Amino acid sequence: MSDFPNVWKVPPRNKNFTGREELLSRLRDSILQQPTAVVPNALQGYGGVGKTQAAIEYAYRFREEYDLVWWIPSDQPGLVRSTLAQLAPQLGLPGPTATGIDEAANAVLQALRRGDPTRRWLLIFDNADEPDDIREIVRPGPGHVLITSRNHRWESVVDTVPVDVFPRRESVEFFQKRLRRAISESVAVELAEALGDLPLALEQAAALQSETGMAPEEYLKLLQEHTSQLLSRGKPSEYPVSMTAAWGLSVNKLKENLPEAMELLRCCAFFGPEPIPRSVLVPVKGAVRPVIAELLADPIKLSGAIGTLAKYALVRVEAEASGQAGGQRGPGRPATLQVHRLIQALLREELEPEVQEEIRAEVHSLLVGAVPAAPDDPANWPRYDALLAHVRPARVAESRRDEVRDFAIKMLTYLSSSGNFAATGSHVATFLERWTHDSGADNRHVLQAKRLQGDLYREQGRYAEAYELNQATLVSMRAALGEEERDTLILLNGIGSDLRAQGRFIDAREHDEESLRLHRKVLGPDDVITVRAINSLALDYGLTSDYVRAKELLLEALRTAQGGETAVTRGTELNLRTGLGRVVRLCGDYRQAVDVCDDALIFGREFFDANHPRILLAQKDLAIALLRSGETEDALLQAIDVHERYVRLYGVDHPSTLAAATCLSNCNRANGNVEQAYELAFDTMNRYPRIYGADHPYNHGCASNVALLHRVLGDPQAARELNKKALDGIERRLGRDHHYYLLIAVNYASDLAVLGDLKNACEIGAEAHQRLSALVGARHPTTLAAAANLSADLEAAGQSEEGRALFDETMRSYLETLGPEHPDTRVAGERRHLDCDFDPPPV
Repeated sequence: MSDFPNVWKVPPRNKNFTGREELLSRLRDSILQQPTAVVPNALQGYGGVGKTQAAIEYAYRFREEYDLVWWIPSDQPGLVRSTLAQLAPQLGLPGPTATGIDEAANAVLQALRRGDPTRRWLLIFDNADEPDDIREIVRPGPGHVLITSRNHRWESVVDTVPVDVFPRRESVEFFQKRLRRAISESVAVELAEALGDLPLALEQAAALQSETGMAPEEYLKLLQEHTSQLLSRGKPSEYPVSMTAAWGLSVNKLKENLPEAMELLRCCAFFGPEPIPRSVLVPVKGAVRPVIAELLADPIKLSGAIGTLAKYALVRVEAEASGQAGGQRGPGRPATLQVHRLIQALLREELEPEVQEEIRAEVHSLLVGAVPAAPDDPANWPRYDALLAHVRPARVAESRRDEVRDFAIKMLTYLSSSGNFAATGSHVATFLERWTHDSGADNRHVLQAKRLQGDLYREQGRYAEAYELNQATLVSMRAALGEEERDTLILLNGIGSDLRAQGRFIDAREHDEESLRLHRKVLGPDDVITVRAINSLALDYGLTSDYVRAKELLLEALRTAQGGETAVTRGTELNLRTGLGRVVRLCGDYRQAVDVCDDALIFGREFFDANHPRILLAQKDLAIALLRSGETEDALLQAIDVHERYVRLYGVDHPSTLAAATCLSNCNRANGNVEQAYELAFDTMNRYPRIYGADHPYNHGCASNVALLHRVLGDPQAARELNKKALDGIERRLGRDHHYYLLIAVNYASDLAVLGDLKNACEIGAEAHQRLSALVGARHPTTLAAAANLSADLEAAGQSEEGRALFDETMRSYLETLGPEHPDTRVAGERRHLDCDFDPPPV
């Protein structure tokens, strides 16, 4: 036995579980056939045959053979990794709140594949429909993997054990064990024959007879009559007669004894097959049938109805739980009820189309009533996530009701705010297609969805598409909703980002100045949308080198956000805090920038996981601040981590990944890893034009980083040529008094000095120093770098007195600002040239 403490997460065992001895034996043999690296095994069969119950029974029966058993519901592939991530603390690994879901899940999988801390583990993926959804997750390891699925495609992927209906002897055994009164074997055989030995049908039949006291003979008589009726109507091809017949009898008994429970079951049939939050079933306004409205208004009757449905095996009820595994307390789990997808389909199919639409509208009302107010508040995201599983099955997109479409817009906002961009794109496309068809292109909800689609394009780095869509949407919004409508103002603010993404920094600043004026006029200074407009304008000032004004604006916005007068979201506040840390750094206050960036990251981690886009941005800015303050090793560690996350989450061509790559390259250079720095910087320089276009200022800044490394690696000629092209490109777009131009000019002067062209090096260096002094101040670190380099070049050119005077003045400033231990101070003191690298900020 292992010393590893037992970790256990499996649904409760069915006390009525019967038979399946041969199946469990075959499954165990299949699992044990490969003693070193077990190929995943699958229980495969159609709905209702008991795959899940067999998997649960396997786990309980062989639990002594495992140190760790973990149950992973796999109906929704997106939730698989989050369930895996919950296992991390049990393995002594950082949990998802510390590292993010993906990071924690990856760490769990890696540990299990290594057999650390135990090789005796079992993962059970229940109801995994598509192999492609979890293929990478279930790669072999020393433990065991068990999958349940209805999909025959698993047969070509893993070792599959088919699950069929019960053998007759097991059906008989089931009835003899399950029914309260004694039953003869012959009657049990008749029941099993009539129900086709389907476990779900048998369970319903036994539940009905047990709860009503109905004799088996009476049940058989009714079953025969009901089956004939069903067949005369035309049995659904995908369901066995036994299922439809057994279900029909249970439903008839419900109609007789508790009709409101029957109506509740019908309502549940129009949700998705995933667990339905119990909190949805509360009194709401809107299109709710009187019988359901009355039931929801009476908690006692509602509880009775749910209990009856559970007794008849028509719903599965999960009570609220604190969530415990392996003796450790985990996150809470809300109460839910769940209806088997077969029962849902049969319930829907027996109804006339107009009744289906009535109940579907009722479900929409319940979803609307359950949705939290603030979709961008992380505290509400678990509730949004529970509702998300029902958006498509409930056909929310088909509703023309304003409140239902408002619900859909909130779901899109939640998905976008939480960083789930793939789901955002899928759902927004569905809504737009249907709403445009039903209501026209200028409908308010269509325009809101287009705005959110434009935001999505921007988040994905599809800047040209975002700009084109947003410009067209703005024209339509102004015409349909008005210049001063809230949605129009939100979109107006977003277009500033589109202009920044095109490198039109001055145009963006002018646009956002007018936008902020309009926001303040219409919404007032304290509205959260106004606060976001202030943040946008601060970005513009930062990108046009007015760092002092950017800092003033961000301090103003933060005071408003923290003053309690307005409901600023956590995400907006984190953006403000991160932006403030960035602009403090750009002002040259490096040590203070580290503190502000560190505080921002600590604040953000209270509310967002480690892979959320806002956290990644805050971490990248902290890495840059650490680098500038001289803490190069800590900066490199942060940069490596954040770059790896960006690559894994968004791929190598996403603009945020490229910005993180630039940061990592600069950190590598500062730590002496010059070859690695060059390889990454060169690759990034070649990728940037695909995102921003050939003449974006960021492209030229990244080219300057490559030029700098050319010189460090001993090729000053290549450095000079590349820096000259970058200078010309920046000058065309931003002029000579922009910080980016002057950074590159300082490096270009160093290229010339190394090549022996001291005359031009001194001229360009002197001009850069003069302009930097006027732009960011004489004691700014970039200005000091220009001064230190110029002093060395002046002395080398024979102007010793002027060079010495400038050197002495510069060193006094270095000692007073950065201190004697800062790398820049030491390099300047040794009369070596300082290099100025570039880090692209967000747009």
